[in-house]
Amino acid sequence: MTKNKSGQKLIVTIVKKEKAKKVVHASTLAGAQGGTTFFGKGFRMDEKKRFLGIPVEREREVILTLVSNSIYESVMEAIIDTAKLNRPRHGIGFVLDTKNISGINHMIGLGLEPEQNASEDVMQVEKQNLSYDLIVTIVNKGDAEKVVDASKEAGAEGGTIITGRGTGIHEKAKLFNILIEPEKEVVLTLIVKEKCDGVLRAIERGARLDEPGRGIAFVLDVERTVGINHLLNQQWSEEMKE
Repeated sequence: MTKNKSGQKLIVTIVKKEKAKKVVHASTLAGAQGGTTFFGKGFRMDEKKRFLGIPVEREREVILTLVSNSIYESVMEAIIDTAKLNRPRHGIGFVLDTKNISGINHMIGLGLEPEQNASEDVMQVEKQNLSYDLIVTIVNKGDAEKVVDASKEAGAEGGTIITGRGTGIHEKAKLFNILIEPEKEVVLTLIVKEKCDGVLRAIERGARLDEPGRGIAFVLDVERTVGINHLLNQQWSEEMKE
């Protein structure tokens, strides 16, 4: 394992289907070495699961982009502009600060100096007091809906389900350096810190994670978020009523 001496950040971007190519292209032009794309489906608290009796699946693409601190701002800005994350319902993005890394020695020391600061809209969001955690739940195929239902009942606003995939029978997918078998499902739940413990307990009960072989869940600290202005507006509305 290589110590993350120069600093690396993981940008996670979740957008509608067929938007990932544009995001990866924009991030590459801004200096990123590429990205990894997963296909999945999203859910929101207020959406219906069926329309005229037909199951409705919100197809999503999840892009993982690992960049050095020196080009982080320029890459993030490129992603925000391309995916229109400062507009409602276009997607979300969040940043994780990596502690240790391996397998990317070629990236250490590479990068361009940031040419511009974050947009005013994004900076305005960052100034708010809301801070977030990311709950990552890995379960057997078919159990993701249990995680989703439990997290929504505990107050989660939404989430994204992704699956490990490969082009060959011997290929495996990795997420956060954890091996994901093709028959596994991963649920990403971005949650306000104050609700994290309650949602995590609900997921444990709903997916029966306390039983052997059912799956695992862990929490990562989120450094920055974009594309979730509706949550801030909801908080402001509640505060105004008090």
